[in-house]
Amino acid sequence: MVQPIRAGGEFYKIFTSPRAQALLLFGDPAAECLETLETTWFQRIIDRIDDQLEGLTSSSDSLAIRQELLDIGITALHTFLQSNVTGPPLDRDLAEVVSSAAFHKAQPGQLIAFRKHLIRSLTVDGEAAYALTPRVELFCLAKAILTHKKVGRNDTGTRWQRLRLNFWHQRMLSDVAPTLQRDIYDDLDLIGPIILSTDTDYESVTKTKFLLERAAIHTYHGYDVKAREDLDRAAKLTGLEYVLTGRLGKRTKFQRNELSQLVVLARSSQSSEHTSQACSNGHTDQTTKGKESEEASMGSKPQNLDLNDDTLLESIAFSKDVSEEEPGITEDIPSSLATLDPANQPVLEPLDSIILLSLASSITNTSPQHGLTREETLPYATRVLEGGSTNWQIYTQALLVRSRIEGYRSRTVERGVLQLQALVDQVIAETTLSVDTLSSTETTDTSADTAPNTFLPRAKPSESAPITERLQYIHQLASPTRWVLEAELAARWVSLGGLRTALEIYERLEMWSEAALCWAAVEREDKARRIVRRQLYQSRRTPFGLGSASLEEDTDEYLGEERVPLPIDAPRLFCILGDLEKSPTLYERAWTVSGDRYARAQRSLGKYYLINQDLPKADEAYSKSLKINPQNQSTWFALGCVRLELRDWKGAVEAFSRAVQIEEGDAETWSNLAAALLRLPAEQEVDVMFAENRKDVNEKHRVYPQKHGREAFVALKRAAVLKRESYRIWQNLLNVSATLSPPPYADIIIAQERLIELRGSVEGEGCIDIEVLEGLLAHVIASAPPISFARPEHAIETSPAELQRKRFGLEHMFIDLVQKHVTPLITHSRRLWQLVAKLSLHLNRPSSALEAYEKAWRATQSNPGWESGAESAGDSNGETSEQAWDSVVDATIELVDAYESLGEKERTEGLAAGTGELVCKDWKFKSRSAIRGVMGKAKERWEDSSGWEKLKEHLASLRIA
Repeated sequence: MVQPIRAGGEFYKIFTSPRAQALLLFGDPAAECLETLETTWFQRIIDRIDDQLEGLTSSSDSLAIRQELLDIGITALHTFLQSNVTGPPLDRDLAEVVSSAAFHKAQPGQLIAFRKHLIRSLTVDGEAAYALTPRVELFCLAKAILTHKKVGRNDTGTRWQRLRLNFWHQRMLSDVAPTLQRDIYDDLDLIGPIILSTDTDYESVTKTKFLLERAAIHTYHGYDVKAREDLDRAAKLTGLEYVLTGRLGKRTKFQRNELSQLVVLARSSQSSEHTSQACSNGHTDQTTKGKESEEASMGSKPQNLDLNDDTLLESIAFSKDVSEEEPGITEDIPSSLATLDPANQPVLEPLDSIILLSLASSITNTSPQHGLTREETLPYATRVLEGGSTNWQIYTQALLVRSRIEGYRSRTVERGVLQLQALVDQVIAETTLSVDTLSSTETTDTSADTAPNTFLPRAKPSESAPITERLQYIHQLASPTRWVLEAELAARWVSLGGLRTALEIYERLEMWSEAALCWAAVEREDKARRIVRRQLYQSRRTPFGLGSASLEEDTDEYLGEERVPLPIDAPRLFCILGDLEKSPTLYERAWTVSGDRYARAQRSLGKYYLINQDLPKADEAYSKSLKINPQNQSTWFALGCVRLELRDWKGAVEAFSRAVQIEEGDAETWSNLAAALLRLPAEQEVDVMFAENRKDVNEKHRVYPQKHGREAFVALKRAAVLKRESYRIWQNLLNVSATLSPPPYADIIIAQERLIELRGSVEGEGCIDIEVLEGLLAHVIASAPPISFARPEHAIETSPAELQRKRFGLEHMFIDLVQKHVTPLITHSRRLWQLVAKLSLHLNRPSSALEAYEKAWRATQSNPGWESGAESAGDSNGETSEQAWDSVVDATIELVDAYESLGEKERTEGLAAGTGELVCKDWKFKSRSAIRGVMGKAKERWEDSSGWEKLKEHLASLRIA
């Protein structure tokens, strides 16, 4: 059983216990052996664990020793987090206790080399940890114990602790390491079903904490949909009710009218008992210490800076009178939330506050640069700050989330950056010891550091929260380490134009990669190149050192030999230098330095070859990258695009399929997958006839010629759902749908309607696929017989409107498409007016049909030059002058036939329906007028043509009639 979180004093007792000393003390090594011990310390810890667990005959003794070792490992991890993430300051440097047990006669320089070796040992897949990670020996001790196979024996609680350790390790690296990601998700798959099972003994609070941790892991790795599912499930377990809605209120000081303001209404479960419990491990919960510490720190919270804006209020002034007609008071909001006062909501339970903050982080992670997204996430952080948990670390996280959102608004950017600065100062001040072992420079001075300067007055011990409260929810919050927080502050200064301030932070942290990228972002690639080369190569002026010049004064180009040893983040530096110098050799060097494990090196190489159109090499590079990191969606997408260019259709399908499995919400990937599927060769039908004549041939031998087409259709449908504003996707969906047999008629109509909505105002009738509509009309006419108003001899007198059959389903969709979307766009297309006329005839609307034929005739005559035979006649439709004349003749004859067949019918629509009034009683006069008008215009040019003779014959027949 894993012990709960301990206080700082108990940490020291554990590290000085006989078991810990037996694990850490390696006797009295001679001075010449210290260098060897630097590189074997981690392995020696593992060997000591093996020694202590071997030869035990009693199961109780073995269990006791494993429990003691777990205590040491968990305590080492919590001490590391206290000294790098949460604070408060350690009473004494426990890292010194751990390292001095082995190096009790070593010089400070040897300790520095030892710690550098430990930091280097944390590199995974070429991704390096922060080079100046403080007290790294604590983390390495925890890793040695918690990842040891014999310590946990696959116990669920121990696996959970190992999962937490690996996730912290992942977050300490410069980018996601595929190996760690695989280990993390393997443990999630193993312990998740056990913890969340309905038959398990785990309490709801433990299940909630596991779901929150899993959601944090999903969010970090970019699986936002999975994270949201876990957060929703956690909310159900805790009984949290919340809704993002609107309430009337005022946001500015000079606002007179109340407008709807976004607000999160949230209430914790009234009957929940999990709020006072603190689960520091994977199995057991404390039931008293958490509540005591929470109540003791009701008045101790990090400083929340005021906005102090001349326009915006400090917080939204919501309306006091809530009416039922107010926006947001709807049936979708639970009654328990609808009655809440937005300005005075009840305090949330700690886990419920974490759920809201995790939701905000998940939303921001999906589209962090979208203005609407930021407006949507801010109310979640505001709800926690104004009525959330009083837990110190939760409140700190809420301030951080809010500062990230406010950094993009002109009215709040000042408070956002100052609040972030205050948080950075708080973390630095509270993770800095009065006696701090220096590890950033090679110095022998181990005297007391000066207290760090802070933006706000440093909190007194009585105003600060105890360590038990700060670490209580640290794994669910996944708070950033102090160097990550400082790097975020530097990035914020860069976005505000404070380049010098940002560079000072990066240089102090010795984050040379970020400093180089900072210079590159402002188009000072010469300085960026110099910073990187300074870390990788020696100077020809001072070949054995970095030189004494500062970065600002340094003019050396560092063109000497590579440094030995290279920095721990050398693969990343080589890639950055490759980006700056456009050199594939540097990418290859990054790959070699990492031991063929740094996936980014091959990604960069693939991008370089793709830009230079060396597609086979790009394919090879991307494939190598994916062997290391098969969960990188963008790399699969790029590989698919390369294979499309190479006409490797099968390989492209495989690449895009893997991409959509990782990121299901990318419309471009679905669209490209459809394009690759359509180009796959059709299945061979060699044995089809033979198979049909054999009874022993099963279904798998059958051939489906439209298999790839239907798969492409499904892919395009998904792409259209994800990216409704892309007319190209809708056009492809329409084209693919029309090729299937039988066609998906409903989807064709939906696609055509959406195309009209997107492109109708730009292309007019050009966005209408006439051939597809004609096919749809033929199907509608064939499947639904026309309306007949013929009545039986003794039928009761009924109006045509009552007789008209109601239209449902596909027929209704098509009628709606033509009448509401197609008809308003028709200008010059005779075929479209003919389609309208045929549909009107199908609906037994002769008046509308005749009107459509008249417009079709006028549309044909609107083409200039047909009467004179000019060369430009018919060019707009791709016709010759003779074809344009023939079209006018055909349209005229068609109109005359329509007059003759429809003119004497009774009207069935409008006010004249059922009155016996004819559609066109003077149809003969109009027919003669139409023919004479065409012949009069075309007499000079077309008098001797065959079309002229046809018109003469029809005119003669009208005279005889």
